[in-house]
Amino acid sequence: MNVAQKASNRVAAVALAVAVFLVGQAAVAGQTSAPQYRGRLFPPWSHGTNAPATYKGLEFTVPEVDDMPDFHGSLNDPKLVLFVGGNYFFAMAPLVAAFERLHPQYKGRLFYVTIPPGLLVRAMRLNDTFTSGNMTFTVHPDVFAAGAKKVQSLVRTGLLQAPVVTYATNDLTIMVPKGNPGRIRSLADLGKPGVRLAMPNPAFEGVARQIKITLAKAGGPALVKAVYGTKVANGQTILTHIHHRQTPLFLMQGLAVAGITWKSEAIFQEQSGHPISLVDIPAAENTRALYGAALVRGAAHPTAGRAWLTFLQSPTALHIFERYGFKAPAHARAAVR
Repeated sequence: MNVAQKASNRVAAVALAVAVFLVGQAAVAGQTSAPQYRGRLFPPWSHGTNAPATYKGLEFTVPEVDDMPDFHGSLNDPKLVLFVGGNYFFAMAPLVAAFERLHPQYKGRLFYVTIPPGLLVRAMRLNDTFTSGNMTFTVHPDVFAAGAKKVQSLVRTGLLQAPVVTYATNDLTIMVPKGNPGRIRSLADLGKPGVRLAMPNPAFEGVARQIKITLAKAGGPALVKAVYGTKVANGQTILTHIHHRQTPLFLMQGLAVAGITWKSEAIFQEQSGHPISLVDIPAAENTRALYGAALVRGAAHPTAGRAWLTFLQSPTALHIFERYGFKAPAHARAAVR
C-alpha cells in the first residue's frame, strides 16, 4: 500500500468517526436526524481564491467530497512549481498574487503544493508523483520550502541546491474551539487524562519536533510521553496528516478540545470567522521556527525559481507574512550556506 492509499484510508476512517460522532451527538440532543451539513466548515476555505490559474473551465468543488485543497493552479505547462510545507498555505494566495504583479510573465502559470514537508520529500523520491483520490499526476518542483534545518539537510543530500534563503519565523500556540470548552490554560493541561487532542504526526510533520521540545520545556519527558505516547495508545490523541487543516476541523467537529499548531494557523482561522481561538504559550516554553527555501536540483525553471527565492526575502513578502503573526528573522536578508 503506497503513501497516498494509506493517507486516503486514514481520511476515510476519520470521516467515518466524524459521521458516527455527529449522529451520536444528534441522538443525545434528542434530534431525529444528523445536524445540518455545513460545507463552509470543510476545506477548502478559500472559495476558489487560492487557485492561481487564470482559466478554470468547469468549476467543480464540493467541500468534504471533491476539493483537493492542497493542490493549487494548473498543471498545463506551469512556469514555476513550488513545493511548500503546509504551515502557511493561507499566505500563499496573496504571496503568489504579489509575485505575479512583480513578474507578470508568470501570471496564471504557477502550480504549488502545500502538504507536510515529509510527504513532499516522499513524493519527490517517488518520481515527483502524487495520487489523490482517483487522480494521479507528476510534476517536478523548482523550489522547496520548509523549516530551514530541513531544507539545509536536503541540500546536503543533494536533493536541493544551495543557497538556502531564510525569510520568516513562527511560534507555537495551543489551538482550541471558541469558548475553550476543555478549559485549557497551559501545556500541562494537555497531559491530563480525558483531554482529547489533535496533534501533528511525528512521522512526516516537522512541527512535531518543535512541539516535543516545547512540551519537554513545560513538563519534561513525562508530558511528552503523555501526549505522544499514552494518549496516542488510548485514542485520546488523534495524529493528523495535514495538521494545518485537520486540527481546526477536528476541533470544530468536537473530536478534540485542543491541539498545538503554529500561531499563524490559529490567527488565520480566527480571521476566517471560524469558531477557533488560541491559548498563548509562554516565551520560556515556546519554540520558534525559522523557514527556509532553496532551488530543487534539476529544476525545469531555475530562473523563475530564483526570482521566487528573492521575492520571499522582500519587504512585500514579509508584510504578507506579518498579517498572520509571522515575524522577520533577526538576519532578515541573510542566506544560509
